[in-house]
Amino acid sequence: MKEDNCLHAALICLGMLYYSHAITTEKLNHARPSLHGHHEKGKEGQVLHRSKRGWVWNQFFVIEEYTGPDPVLVGRLHSDIDSGDGNIKYILSGEGAGIIFVIDDKSGNIHATKTLDREERAQYTLTAQAVDRNTNRPLEPPSEFIVKVQDINDNPPEFLHENYHANVPERSNVGTSVIQVTASDADDPTYGNSAKLVYSILEGQPYFSVEAQTGIIRTALPNMDREAKEEYHVVIQAKDMGGHMGGLSGTTKVTITLTDVNDNPPKFPQSVYQMSVSEAAVPGEEVGRVKAKDPDIGENGLVAYSIIDGDGMDMFEITTDYETQEGVIKLKKLLDFETKKSYSLKVEAANVHIDPKFISNGPFKDTVTVKISVEDADEPPVFLKPSYIFEVQENAASGTVVGKVHAKDPDAANSAIRYSIDRHTDLERYFIINAEDGNIKTIKALDREEIAWHNISVFAVEVHKQHQEAKVPVAIKVVDVNDNAPKFAAAYEAFVCENARSNQQFITISADDKDDSANGPRFIFSLPPEIIHNPNFTLRDNRDNTASVLVRREGFSRQKQDLYLLPIVISDGGLPPMSSTNTLTIRVCGCDSNGSLLSCNAEAYILNAGLSTGALIAILACIVILLVIVVLFVTLKRQKKEPLIIFEEEDVRENIITYDDEGGGEEDTEAFDIATLQNPDGINGFIPRKDIKPEYQYMPRPGLRPAPNSVDVDDFINTRIQEADNDPTAPPYDSIQIYGYEGRGSVAGSLSSLESATTDSDLDYDYLQNWGPRFKKLADLYGSKDTFDDDC
Repeated sequence: MKEDNCLHAALICLGMLYYSHAITTEKLNHARPSLHGHHEKGKEGQVLHRSKRGWVWNQFFVIEEYTGPDPVLVGRLHSDIDSGDGNIKYILSGEGAGIIFVIDDKSGNIHATKTLDREERAQYTLTAQAVDRNTNRPLEPPSEFIVKVQDINDNPPEFLHENYHANVPERSNVGTSVIQVTASDADDPTYGNSAKLVYSILEGQPYFSVEAQTGIIRTALPNMDREAKEEYHVVIQAKDMGGHMGGLSGTTKVTITLTDVNDNPPKFPQSVYQMSVSEAAVPGEEVGRVKAKDPDIGENGLVAYSIIDGDGMDMFEITTDYETQEGVIKLKKLLDFETKKSYSLKVEAANVHIDPKFISNGPFKDTVTVKISVEDADEPPVFLKPSYIFEVQENAASGTVVGKVHAKDPDAANSAIRYSIDRHTDLERYFIINAEDGNIKTIKALDREEIAWHNISVFAVEVHKQHQEAKVPVAIKVVDVNDNAPKFAAAYEAFVCENARSNQQFITISADDKDDSANGPRFIFSLPPEIIHNPNFTLRDNRDNTASVLVRREGFSRQKQDLYLLPIVISDGGLPPMSSTNTLTIRVCGCDSNGSLLSCNAEAYILNAGLSTGALIAILACIVILLVIVVLFVTLKRQKKEPLIIFEEEDVRENIITYDDEGGGEEDTEAFDIATLQNPDGINGFIPRKDIKPEYQYMPRPGLRPAPNSVDVDDFINTRIQEADNDPTAPPYDSIQIYGYEGRGSVAGSLSSLESATTDSDLDYDYLQNWGPRFKKLADLYGSKDTFDDDC
């Protein structure tokens, strides 16, 4: 602190000397006329004007951070017209006037009332003026001057960042640039050494160094190894005053990380690996893992594995797991313990990326021996083939041998094998297999046209170990036999014009055969021998599996014959060939002159020939009139209201009487079947409502009722049924009104009134009282009434 005060005093003295010289120069070079008109009389009465003296400056700067007890004197203003009588008043204006800087209006002394900081503001611009104290009239023009704040070393250096992070490759050469750190000083760099900085390293030696002027950090030791130490902490200092005593300083921390380079080859931790694998393992299954250690990281530590030698190169393969950097040994082919029990591999591990700068540290690879032993496993049976294909002719007899499958036990025990068919693949049970030798036979005949291929599966199971089984697919082809005759390819129906010309072709036919192509086409078309000389039509084989039918004669007549049936024989190309006779239907049609069909209906042809258009219109008009009359008649009938059932007291025979009596016994075989009296509508499932009253009254037609003594019961019943079916007023339930005939074996005789004319009772039914309690109700019903007229 004492040294700082001495320095401040020296600076003040130098400033005063400098500004005193400046004031003297100002007085000599900048003399201006006086504003107050001072006059001197020269010789011969001449009035002389003298020049005005300029301002007198005592001081132009102030030291920053001044902390004295009194305000610091900045400077003094004085005009040459000031005679010291107090009539001149000094006024100060500008930046900080009245707040930071104050002036004594009598003496012109300027003081700074506050501590100034150059880092906040380096200079102030002020304006001074002298005025008359009484009138405030300016005595001289305003004069502008600058007050500078003189710098002192009051700010330490500061780094841009509190902490720096940098990377440098390991094994870098000495002097390799790592990072540059920069500090700044708020003091005036143009005045003294307050802002002159010097860098030095406080921590991090002897690994790193720093340039004093630039702040660049460089490596100081060769071959620094990341694997030995990866991270370093360095402390850098920046000091002002050029690094001399009394200067201020600041520090920062720099974390330096050594980045990896590929300077280490991979190494296996052991020379031999022992592994084992079961012979039941499948290709692709993992056998074991090996790992070569590489202390490098990232891509420099990537290792690739390969098999370079050994008797198991064909049986095993190795891949690289880049996540764990391990070599994964996998099975490549199926193993057989009975054939070979162990294998040996030579595995190499090599770096993927090699740095040429460190090639001398190589080779960047290592090898190891891997011994693999095969463990015995209980294996299932193995078929000699992965699949079987057999052939058998269709329609072959049951028990025909299709083929033979064979499997064996690969184990040393060589257990016996039993065979079976997977019935899920042979649901219809077409085949059977011999469990001992594997022979497959048919159970029933095969039809190629139904199923051309049969795909079944056969199981092979060890006798003593039922869980050990194998499965093989068996495809059986059904060989075609010519067992299907050819037929028309479609349901042909031909048309020939009445005015057809001789040898005119009117249809082309083709055939179809369900058999294979070897037993099908080519097809041969011909007419049967008995109609080879058919006078109407002929056939021409086109030799392309089609045939053309031609007209042999000219002119046909629909009135004589409108339909012809032409038999055609079709033979296939199988051995032996098969044939069938197919009938072609040919219709005779009317055609126009161009051969276009007009009509193939014989009746329409006759009507068109015999009736004119006017006649047809007249017939249609008569039919319409008749229909109108019928509709009117039906409408009038519907307006009449008739009871549902017509009761005529005089015609007792029209009523249905229920008798609680049995039939005529075993001799009553000629009685009619009551089933024939059922309502035909009821037979078809439709039973009309019984509460519907018929709208029309049926009038019995005279002459249709048979005589009461008719012997032909069937004709009688059929006649009554026909009348009931055609009667629109028939009740909606079954009814029969007349009994025409009864059996001959009844003890009571006939109860019908139809034969009352031949009896001796003269319609007196009182004798029914003697027949027992079963006829009591009938006697009460008829005994008290008059007899009825037989003619009713």
